[in-house]
Amino acid sequence: MVERKRIKNALISVFDKTGLAAIVNQLNSQNVTIYSTGGTQSFIEELGIPVERVEDLTSYPSILGGRVKTLHPKIFGGILSRRNHAQDQAQIAEYEIPDIDLVIVDLYPFEATVASGASHEDIIEKIDIGGISLIRAAAKNYTDVVIIPSKNQYAKFLEIIEEEEGTNLEERKAFAAEAFQVSSNYDTHIYNYFNAGEKTAFQANIPQANPLRYGENPHQKGVFYGDLDAIFDKLNGKELSYNNLLDIDAAVQLMADFTNDKPTFAILKHNNACGLATRNTVEEAYKDALAGDPVSAFGGILISNSPISTAAATDINSLFCEVVIAPDYTSEALEILKEKKNRVILRQKQVQMPEKQFRSILNGVLEQDKDLITDQPENFELKTAAAPTAQEISDLAFANKLVKHTKSNTIVLAKNGQLLASGTGQTSRVDALTQAIHKAKAFEFDLNGAVMASDAFFPFPDCVEIAHNAGITAVIQPGGSIKDEHSINYCNEVGMSMVFTGNRHFKH
Repeated sequence: MVERKRIKNALISVFDKTGLAAIVNQLNSQNVTIYSTGGTQSFIEELGIPVERVEDLTSYPSILGGRVKTLHPKIFGGILSRRNHAQDQAQIAEYEIPDIDLVIVDLYPFEATVASGASHEDIIEKIDIGGISLIRAAAKNYTDVVIIPSKNQYAKFLEIIEEEEGTNLEERKAFAAEAFQVSSNYDTHIYNYFNAGEKTAFQANIPQANPLRYGENPHQKGVFYGDLDAIFDKLNGKELSYNNLLDIDAAVQLMADFTNDKPTFAILKHNNACGLATRNTVEEAYKDALAGDPVSAFGGILISNSPISTAAATDINSLFCEVVIAPDYTSEALEILKEKKNRVILRQKQVQMPEKQFRSILNGVLEQDKDLITDQPENFELKTAAAPTAQEISDLAFANKLVKHTKSNTIVLAKNGQLLASGTGQTSRVDALTQAIHKAKAFEFDLNGAVMASDAFFPFPDCVEIAHNAGITAVIQPGGSIKDEHSINYCNEVGMSMVFTGNRHFKH
């Protein structure tokens, strides 16, 4: 039989009291003596439940504006005393320290205070000292003490004590593990706040762990750390895979550059768009995105910047796709898309996304700012005698948004707000261009009057020459090569237009 340790004395000191009343009532029904202070003490008293004041136990009041309340040997001695250690118990008896069997803490909301834009002084005051010390002490002594380190554990603990009195060792150890996670996460946010500029160490802590069926391949284990529910409402479908998540991330980042545009639809495969179109309606945008590469679209990830209409859903339903993402769906559209029970349907929420990227390499981690620059037409620098037409400027901006989200080396060909083809992940820019031209012709697109976008500069005029021979009339690129003039001169000779953005958009 698993031994359960009865709770005789509890210390409760929390910031967020949501859900606490049920626990306090249950502890009271089990004749647990409760110690508390400050706002938590007042909360318990308002419930009509007896509570012992920490100040009466320690013979010290709360001082320094509440900065020091529980930091006292009579508190920490009661938490850290080893029940099977004779010397510990002798000292506990000598100094009249009660054994504390349960500690419930919810820390000051440091992370939320920083996110709120509060002043530096307010942020500093939200660095919890007593609470974090209580958590670590109780977790260290988990063999005798149960620690509830945040409101996220309230429900689990209540379920345990409602079934029977006390806790067993396995339960206490599990709570201790969560406690050190809470402590670690809290300290990480404090460290990152104080080191917002040049960091001396890499610190990241994401408390939610979501095991996946496997990683990129079946023989690899995979876990997603994060809270997808904060970004999406999942309305239908199977569990997301490692590869699904990579594609979803690529899709969300791509569509972020089209947030304020007319209805735009993208289809992605292996992190790259195989179809993209901007139209007057979402169903038109979907049809023209699919036309970009109906072969690669099979099993793809679909994303729209506009709500999915019933007409669009009817068209989408005829395609086998893994995931559909949109800001909303009509009720009829949702029912149509749900006909495929494994199809994942996500409703995207409007949330602020992280602005940093991390990647594990060798025996360390790379960190960088996300590429959040979206080059605007008013900032395009005309480099040729011929200027692009209004439609070409629109297409250049469209293609340049996409090239930023396509694996390097890449070339994107577009016309009338539609992706015609792209060359992705090639070792030379010429290869990327020839791949794009071949693909566009394979799907019978007319390249006459199309535009070309490049993620990096042209060191030689070969790409603009190949593009011109294929019918392309306008080019957008970052510029910056010592041989820029060669490409510019060729464009001038044949009447092509070329604009520079000044921003390279490599993606590896």
